[in-house]
Amino acid sequence: MASEVTVVTREGCSACVRAEADVERICGELGVAWRTFDVDSDPEWRAEYGDRVPVILIDGDEHGYWSVEEDRLRAALA
Repeated sequence: MASEVTVVTREGCSACVRAEADVERICGELGVAWRTFDVDSDPEWRAEYGDRVPVILIDGDEHGYWSVEEDRLRAALA
């Protein structure tokens, strides 16, 4: 099972707010830790992910971006 999900976000991003809510609900149901990370707080992360936020990482590996695919995320966390 995954140990942590990270939602890479940006201030003022409405898609990020939706992704955070989805991840919070899904991870809460599955008992998986999650956190957010502001892409603009780190130049390397901004270069890597800045044009695709929100980005979902599972244990540091990119899982998806722009939106949460609930069935796919649940399967990856099972």
